[in-house]
Formats: sequence, structure tokens, C-alpha cells
Amino acid sequence: MRKFIYAVFILMLCSSSFAAPAKVGVLSPAGRDENDVIKWTENVYDAESRARMFRNSSKIVIFDEMNAMIMALRAGHIDRFTAGAYTAEYIAARNPDFVFALSTRNVIMGLSIALNEKDKSKLYDINKAILSMKNDGTLERLTRENITELGENDPIATELPKIDGAETMKIAITGDAPPMDCILADGRPAGFNTAFLAELSRRTGKNIQLVQVSAGARQAAISSRKVDAVFWTRSIYNLKREILPYPLDKMAGVVISEPYLLEGRATVSIRKEQ
Repeated sequence: MRKFIYAVFILMLCSSSFAAPAKVGVLSPAGRDENDVIKWTENVYDAESRARMFRNSSKIVIFDEMNAMIMALRAGHIDRFTAGAYTAEYIAARNPDFVFALSTRNVIMGLSIALNEKDKSKLYDINKAILSMKNDGTLERLTRENITELGENDPIATELPKIDGAETMKIAITGDAPPMDCILADGRPAGFNTAFLAELSRRTGKNIQLVQVSAGARQAAISSRKVDAVFWTRSIYNLKREILPYPLDKMAGVVISEPYLLEGRATVSIRKEQ
């Protein structure tokens, strides 16, 4: 009997040792591959004082588009995916078979505009506009109207101003981070992005032209000068709003604006049948 129990125990140990690692989807970070994402995750664990808990046991699967990642989750090709909390909650709320899980750790993501370093002179006006929107409550209002109080409604498509004779700045959007950056069924850019960029246009006195690219093509779009700026690039902050030295998006040849939005991190998985 003892031999039988011992054999079962050994079998359980061996089975757990060879369990397949969880497959975790990630929307393509600019300038990073799977190994970079694993290293970034280790850095985040360290920032959260959880370095001893880090286990390189998950297989990272990178997707260039959010829709492809959603389909992979539903097809069972990945076990879950990670995203910003606003995006993860938005997607889970519109897919009853999905489960949203918010990270309660002390690291948050900040979304900023990335400019080609050759356009560094424009950064002052952009930062000035972002800070003024923070100070007068505009960013809080836009976040409420376009994210936190959106409910089941479709994201709003705000028309961008047209300023006669003004310089035009081409900004890349992806449609891969709803309800901030999304494209409606009729092809119109919508969400927090259009509302925020419309206000940015008015405050900087520049026309803004939106150029759609995939998340995975952001680095190429800005380095090739297809666009002047990328609408969102992700940096990491602690709860004191102090920037940490390992951004999720790591693009060469760019300068980064003040963050216009801060959000937590979350995962989305398939709801298990009871």
C-alpha cells in the first residue's frame, strides 16, 4: 500500500513538473519581442517587491492586432491576455464569456504621445496643452464621457477641428485599445482618442490628421516619417505617479510627452463553465 501511495505521489510530482506553461497574449509592444516582454515582467515584479515570486513559466504570445488576440483567446490558442484596465474591462463587458481581472499591484501604465525626435520642438506645446487639460479638469471630463461612464454605448466619434493655414501633424492610431483608441464599424476613428486629440488641436493651434496603423507597426510608422507622432505609447509608473525606468513600449528615436491618461493593468480570460 505504501509503495502504491509513493508511486502516485511521484506521478503527481512529475505531472506538475511537465505541465504546459500558460500562454499569455500581449498586444505588440513597440521595440520588444517575447524575451523582452518576459524581462519587462521580471522588472515589474521587482518594482512591486515581488522579485522572489517571479517565475518564467508563461509563454508570451505577441499579437499585432487586438481582434486577432481576442479570436485566439476564444479559440483556445492562448489562456488569457493582458491589457490596460480600461481596455480589458471594455472588451470583457461586451463578451459575456470573458472574465476581467484587475491587477491590484502598485504599478500602473501611463499613455503618452511619442514624437519623432526630429520634431522635439513640438513637445513643449503638446506638454503645455496636456498639463492645462489636467489642471482645468478637461482630461477628467473626457475620461468620464468617453471611458468610465460610457456604459454599453458605442464610443463617440468626435470631429477634429480644421484650422485654416495651420500646420498639420499626422498622428498614428491603431484601433486596438478601445474605448480610448478604436475604429467604429463604419471606419470612423472614435473614443477618447478623437475627443482628446480634438482638444489638443485647439490648444496647440495645429491640424491633426489621423493615420491608422497596427499596434505592431507603430515603431516603423514613426521612424519612416509616415507619421509625426504615435497617439499612445506605454510607460510605467508607481502609485506616486513617478516614472519607472522600463517602459513597455521601447522606441528608438522618439521623445515622449507627459502622460495624458493613467490606468491599471488587467487580464482577460474565458469564463469557465460551472
